[in-house]
Amino acid sequence: MRHSLPLAPQFYVTAPQPCPYLDGRSERKLFTALQGEGAEKLNNALSRQGFRRSQNVLYRPSCADCSACLSARIRVADFEPTRTQRKVLNRNTHLKRTATSPWATEEQFALFRRYLDARHADGGMADMDIFEFAAMIEETPVKTRVIEYRDGRVETGPRPLTAVCLTDVLDDGVSMVYSFYDPDQIDFSLGTHLILDHVAIAKRAGLPYVYLGYWVPGSRKMGYKAKFSALEIFKAGRWQPLGDPEDHSGEIHPLSVDPIAEQVARIQLPDMR
Repeated sequence: MRHSLPLAPQFYVTAPQPCPYLDGRSERKLFTALQGEGAEKLNNALSRQGFRRSQNVLYRPSCADCSACLSARIRVADFEPTRTQRKVLNRNTHLKRTATSPWATEEQFALFRRYLDARHADGGMADMDIFEFAAMIEETPVKTRVIEYRDGRVETGPRPLTAVCLTDVLDDGVSMVYSFYDPDQIDFSLGTHLILDHVAIAKRAGLPYVYLGYWVPGSRKMGYKAKFSALEIFKAGRWQPLGDPEDHSGEIHPLSVDPIAEQVARIQLPDMR
């Protein structure tokens, strides 16, 4: 017997796991499946409410005693690079960008492994094999591109792959799902360059936002995001300017967390018909 999928998405909560950003804390995620003809609408609507995509799942942190993970995005029209960021752009003029379909390659995986081994050897992705990597890249029910950056200084032979970003195209911006790069090229600040280049991509496409994932007050891993101007965070049910990062230190307090039922009740769902 064939059953149709429910029109309204069903939300679930993961079991607690060690937090990758704040020592001594646990993380828990609120998530729903991303599938069917309404996947694009759901991805657009929930991205505007602080959710992120991972393959065919949309999730948002929903920890029991902390609400420090705040979704962040850059307002493209108001963004102004700092002096340091302009130097990063000038330093990377040799990189040539191409956008491809979400298809994993061995070359991408080799760079990905080098990046993980150097930067996140003890992270949750440390044991990811080529099949899991392919699933991360290819399992997407929405409009997704793989943005590759190659060294244009190489005039003969294949140009080395220097950086990659898995990018979703939303109706109001581009979402940087996951990025990785050559860990040996520290002097080129490739992570910063990828964000700056996505601002340029969004601006050229007439899209107002670049979604960066989560900014976490008190986390050194996520501190770099606060260095970008025109940064907004999704807090208390609305997007607002980041302002002084120190003003958000209270988000790690247990009393800052609303019950799961209230969180779900406030989610605005698109018309899936």
